[in-house]
Amino acid sequence: MVVLILEKVPASLRGELSRWMIEPRTGVFVGRLSGVVRDKLWERACKGALPSGAAIMLYSSQTEQGYTVRSFGEPKRVIMDMEGLQLVHVPQTTRKTSTTTNNS
Repeated sequence: MVVLILEKVPASLRGELSRWMIEPRTGVFVGRLSGVVRDKLWERACKGALPSGAAIMLYSSQTEQGYTVRSFGEPKRVIMDMEGLQLVHVPQTTRKTSTTTNNS
């Protein structure tokens, strides 16, 4: 099983990927692919994501977790390796807070 998540990519890339996988939600592709096809689609997704897009791919493999994660670009969620486990980190965004003074 392969899951490919794309952010900020052209519609033409999504259309090309939909020939091989289903797109149950915008930018999310799911399918059962051979390793060769998976790797070719990953290369195509990375090229298509340039210059400002991002991609994350998860696929079944013989690891402790049962899957492997690849990422490209700067996705909203970052994949981190913690002692051999791949985990998702959601960076916090800094919010500007306005301070109001009460002149009573």
